Amino acid sequence: MRCRTFRRVTAAIEWERFAAFLFDLDGVLTPTATVHERAWTVMFDEFLGDRPPFTAADYLAYVDGKPRYDGVRSFLGSRGITLPEGAPSDPAGHDSVCALGNRKNELFTEVLRRDGIAPYPGSSAFLDVLDQRGVPTAVVSSSRNARDVLAAAGLGARFDVVVDGLVATAEGVAGKPAPDMFLLAAQRVGVDASAAVVVEDALSGVAAGRAGHFGLVLGVNRGAGAEQLLAHGADAVVDDLGELVPA
Repeated sequence: MRCRTFRRVTAAIEWERFAAFLFDLDGVLTPTATVHERAWTVMFDEFLGDRPPFTAADYLAYVDGKPRYDGVRSFLGSRGITLPEGAPSDPAGHDSVCALGNRKNELFTEVLRRDGIAPYPGSSAFLDVLDQRGVPTAVVSSSRNARDVLAAAGLGARFDVVVDGLVATAEGVAGKPAPDMFLLAAQRVGVDASAAVVVEDALSGVAAGRAGHFGLVLGVNRGAGAEQLLAHGADAVVDDLGELVPA
């Protein structure tokens, strides 16, 4: 499918078919993707030392949208680097997969506490439209910090369901690009996957939406590229959710 403007997309989508919207958080509702990318970059560059640095392309290809430890493994594998798995209780450091992931989380939470976060205005406006129409919503995020981010952005009370990294671990649910987290969110909202819209900015996220056979997979292009989002599973792409708000 070719990338289309929102005007052409809305003409092709029967919005009344869909009973719920399932949103990724970072990069879709809040600009925390940039904070995550910065934290990943600092952590990996600390670890890599004199080796070639971690790049924006590495972030998109190996880390974006994935659970934290999966992202560590994916990037290390791309460089042919093997580390012990370790345990989630490992102190932040460079000695294991979990230690690296914990160091990244340490960096992220430092920035979130210091700088805070605000939602994208267009995303807030689109959530207002869904609230007015009584459409159920959920957040589906690989991050274990999702509830902290939602609270910091003033969005904590806006969602019926949150399925995040903590829920995925507790329920034994596979992370993106597997569809399981989105399927669990749809179940908790009370709709069939075929009646739900997945809203994602990450390639792994749109792939998860496609794998779960959701009614619509809507890509939000925050840098991954419209063609890439479409190629990985999006049915349509917009640059900002504000484009979905009626004039």
